[in-house]
Amino acid sequence: MAGSRSDAPVVIAVAITGSVPRKKDNPAVPITVAEQIESTQQAFEAGATLAHIHVRNDDESPSSDPDKFAAVQEGLRKHCPGMIVQFSTGGRGRDPAARGLSLKHRPDMASLSTGSVNFPTIVYENSAGLVTDLAGQMKQFGVRPEIEIFDLSHLHGAKRLIEAGLIDARPHVQFVMGVQNAMPAEEHLLDILLAEARRILPEATWTAAGIGRNQAVVMDWALARGADAVRTGLEDNIRVTKDRLAASNAELVSLAAAAVRRHGRRVATPAEARAALGLA
Repeated sequence: MAGSRSDAPVVIAVAITGSVPRKKDNPAVPITVAEQIESTQQAFEAGATLAHIHVRNDDESPSSDPDKFAAVQEGLRKHCPGMIVQFSTGGRGRDPAARGLSLKHRPDMASLSTGSVNFPTIVYENSAGLVTDLAGQMKQFGVRPEIEIFDLSHLHGAKRLIEAGLIDARPHVQFVMGVQNAMPAEEHLLDILLAEARRILPEATWTAAGIGRNQAVVMDWALARGADAVRTGLEDNIRVTKDRLAASNAELVSLAAAAVRRHGRRVATPAEARAALGLA
């Protein structure tokens, strides 16, 4: 896959909030627009060059309010120069018809799941029609997709979008491992996914996300295989150890940066991150 070199700089993506963790789980989870901007700025200063954004209502439930997405983006562009802003179009707790409303604000990137999957208590539903609609909106507004892979078949969903002319031949692909009832965090499964991605999406860049206690080990697997990026953040994992909550997104980013260096690589600058992911 394009760019998967052991000597290339590594993009650190920080998923700052997500839809699930609440203040009661970890007080550091940023909920308001101001908290999200501040938390992301700290993560940016620690080495993150891509921010994956969800927004919340005042009661901490997931929101699709495009004005909130726009306000976060405005703050990040002011305080985190060059950082890649990626909006979530994920479906947990959100009306499917509202999941693409923020795309009109033209973030650099947006997440795009290409199929449905079981989650801990729900079916994360991504019908073929919804996937096509979201991909079409991303193309319309010039937003690069990050393809979220929760199952092997989702790679073929991405290939169909390429064949339909809705995305280009060089998507950024993220393997999500360790979600309960979905794809387990097992090293041999990453090798299977990578082999298939290299076969049918040879120009793609890639990353992998480990959920919860799997965050650090999946990051190591990805780095050992020459990943273009790694992902960390309070959306996926609220702890540093079993017994200690993460103090901030910045702390998790610092740990990711240390892992990058441990694998003999270096953290990408904002300009390098944009070049790596086709945004230069």
